[in-house]
This record gives sequence, C-alpha cells and structure tokens, in this order.
Amino acid sequence: MTLTPDKTVAAPTALGSAHTRPAGPAGDLDADDLSEFGYDQQLHRSLGKFASFAAGFSFVSILTTVFQFFGLGFGFGGPAFFWTWPIVYAGQFLVALCFAEIAARYPISGAIYQWSRRMGGEVIGWFGGWFMMIAQVVTASAAAIALQVVLPSVWSGFQIIGDDPTLTSTSGASNAVLLGSILLVIVTAINCVGVSWMSRVNNIGVICELVGVTAVILALFTHARRGPDVVFDTGVPGTQPGYIWAFIVSGLMAAYVMVGFGSAGELAEETRDPRRVAPRTIRMALTVSAIGGGLMLIGALMAAPTLGEELAIGGLPYVLDSVLGSFWGKVLLCDVAVAIFICTLAIQTACSRLMFSMARDGRLPFSATLSRVNSRTGTPIAPSILIGVLCIGVLVVNVGNSAIFATLASVCIILIYLAYLAVTAPMLYRRLKGWPGTGGVDAGGRKLFGLGRFGIPVNILAVVYGALMVVNLAWPRAEVFDPAGDMPVLRWAGPIVIAVTVLVGIACFPRGKQHPNPVDPAAA
Repeated sequence: MTLTPDKTVAAPTALGSAHTRPAGPAGDLDADDLSEFGYDQQLHRSLGKFASFAAGFSFVSILTTVFQFFGLGFGFGGPAFFWTWPIVYAGQFLVALCFAEIAARYPISGAIYQWSRRMGGEVIGWFGGWFMMIAQVVTASAAAIALQVVLPSVWSGFQIIGDDPTLTSTSGASNAVLLGSILLVIVTAINCVGVSWMSRVNNIGVICELVGVTAVILALFTHARRGPDVVFDTGVPGTQPGYIWAFIVSGLMAAYVMVGFGSAGELAEETRDPRRVAPRTIRMALTVSAIGGGLMLIGALMAAPTLGEELAIGGLPYVLDSVLGSFWGKVLLCDVAVAIFICTLAIQTACSRLMFSMARDGRLPFSATLSRVNSRTGTPIAPSILIGVLCIGVLVVNVGNSAIFATLASVCIILIYLAYLAVTAPMLYRRLKGWPGTGGVDAGGRKLFGLGRFGIPVNILAVVYGALMVVNLAWPRAEVFDPAGDMPVLRWAGPIVIAVTVLVGIACFPRGKQHPNPVDPAAA
C-alpha cells in the first residue's frame, strides 16, 4: 500500500463527502479522488458504464444459473415457487441500495472488504473480505464445472475422458475437471493481459447472454401451453403437506442466483467516474437480472409439456428441448456456454481485485507479491494466477466425491450473504450515529447517491433479510444437502463450513501487524 502522509487534504464539504475541485480531466479527478484515501492510481482506469454494468450482470449470469437451479426450485415448491423470485429480489434490492450508497462514498477496489472495514473496523473488514474471497473461489469453480453439463450435449467430442457425461460418473467428473480447468486457464490469461481485454470479452459475452435470454423468453412465451395463472399452482394436491416450509426451501433457488451484483464496486478503481457509475450499475445489474430471470421462470412454467417429475428432474433444458428441438436447442446451449465463460471470468476478476485490495493493506500472507501491479497491463497478475490455481484445486474435489463438491458450491453462497451482512450491519450502526450526513458531493460538485430519510428503514430491512437468508441457507436439510441419504453429515454442511471458515480465518488473521491508516475523507 502506498501512503501519502504528507499530502494536504482539504476538509470535506459535508459528512461522507469529498471536497469539490476545479474541473479537469476526468482521469485526473478520479486519480486525485483515490489519493484522498491514501492510494495511488495503479490499476488502469478504462471502464465505462456498460462495462461496469456487465461486471455485475455477468456475475449473476441468469442464463447459467436459471438453467442450473430451475429444477431445484420447482422440485420443492411446484409452479408457485415463482413467487420466491420477486421476494428474494426485493430483499437483495434493499442490500443493493445500501451498497449503492456506500459505493458512492468509497470508490475503492475490494468493495466488500473496504466497505465493511470502513464501517465496522479492521476485524469485521478482514472477515468480510475473507468470507467473500473464499466464496468467490468456490463459486468460480462451480461456474467452470457447469461446462460439463453443456458442451458434451452440443458435441460428443467435448467428452474427452470416457463416454459418460454425467457429472456423478467417474468419467463425467474427470472430464468436468478437465473442461473447467481449461476454462480457468483461459480466463486467468485474459485477466493477466489487462482489464481492457477483460472488458471487451466480458462486454461481448454479456451482449450474447442478453440476446440469448431474450430468445429464450420469446421461445417460451410463443409456445405457451397454459396461462400465467400457473404460478398460483402449488403442485399436485395432497403431495405437499406444510406448503409454507416447501416454499421457503424452494426460495434457495433464487438465493443462489441473485448474488454478485456488487461486482461493479470491485472494479471501482478501473472505472471512470465511479462515484456516479458504480451505484447506478449495482442496482441495474440486479434489476435487469431479476426481470430477465423472472420472465424465463414464468415462461418455462407456461411452456413446459408437463408440470410433473420430468420438469423437476430436467428443469429448463427439458422445456427448451421440447420447444426448440435438437438444432436450435444446441444453438442455445452454445450461448449458455458463452454465459458460463463470462460468468467465470467476472467472478475471477472480482476475486482478484478483492485479493489485491486486501494485500495492498497488508492483510494477507505474501502481501508484497499479491499487491504488485504490472505497469504495462495495469493488472494485479499474481492474485489472478493464485485464484486460478485455487479454483482448479477445488475442482479436483468433484472427481473424488461429486456430492461434496455440489454441497460446497451450495453452502459457499452462505459466505456471500455473511459478507454482505458484514457491510450492512455495521453500516446500520454507523447510520444510527449520523452517517453519512447530508449534502455529499463528488469531486465535480455533483450530489452523490443517497437514501436520505429512507436510509435507516431500508438498512434495517436489509440486515433482517440478510440474517433470515443466512439461517434459511444454512438450515440442515437432508433433502437439499444429502438427497441420496449416503452422507448424513452433509446436511450440516452449512454450519460446518461457516465454523471452519471462521476458525481458519482466526488462524490466518494478521496479528501484530501495524495497519497504516490512510487518509479517509469520508470519515472526517
């Protein structure tokens, strides 16, 4: 971390705001803005509004995740599981509003870590970053392994190892690790080349995904077999006693999908005018994903040949195969493969910036290496390579036991929600003491995004929602974590993973290291 202790900083115009400077080149203003927090502009600042939006949208990647988890939601809640989607969106939008407000005041890479640290102090900040970093590594691995579900269905030549593409088979699991590893090597190389190339690839991929989502929605709605009132059907009467409980469990599908929208904040130091762009794109990435995903869900329920076990097992691919046929189904699968590619790229990029930000503050082992930025590419290469290696290591677990890998991929989402709570909970505490004040403006004198008088109620609801979701995600359910009944211990995977992550985090916490306190105009 580079400090500027001798730098004179003018007093902020209001609590939580930066002082106004004379007009100048946008890049210079952004760099000067960053220097007020004690950091030099090392990363290349070249991302615009669409690239910022694309970072969050591709992390959520509804074309990937709705394909993966539709059967999970329908299998537990029947067609009426659709209503868990707007409920989870409403809760996550409360979180997104809090993130948007804090992103406007702390436009720094490593968003979750930086936000939680500046709201709750060094310990909370470190664990917020730790939870998010572990979760992103596992999530990137889970996204990469999804190629096995798609590519062998497009062309049998992608089944390089053995002849059984099923993820639970030995050959399928081994081939999944091979395809996923190749993907991780490619995205790592893209991240090392530079953020401009990453942005170009990601933007093209997001456009392809948006086209694919639109095509799926049109195909489903033009082949509807029943009306939209299907979303009020809870399933076959008499087969689901205690429907409320089943409905709550089915909400895990939406909870798994709608995460990662804060990635725009992770790339703040590479975004032009981040104080204004990031708050907008955080909200937009979540909302566009929610609208597109919601239309895909209701369209699938309207177009499905049956609303029985076939739909629960086959999910969205089963519906699309019946609607589009073999050829167009494969074309769409190619688009899903593109979505998987950019999803993996976005997650790895966000994780590398988080690791860089923590290392820059001296909060990780080998911080000097992990915080080094290549002067030519303007990217932290060491974190990208390390994350790629770690992700491939996680992939290998699938060869030994695919059930354990699937469980890890599921429960890591709990860590993301805990990381979000590490921001919203201390943020509420700070808000009750007067944060962020009124009248915050950016370097050009423009008013920052803020919740105003709605800040406290929105923040309270965001914390309550986050806490309830952590409990729901971690609840020991055999039907979710151990459906085959072979490993009863897996039903306790949520609490076990949380406990292990906390204990390892305590062991890794950097004790005895003096953390330099950068100039923080937003806390003045």
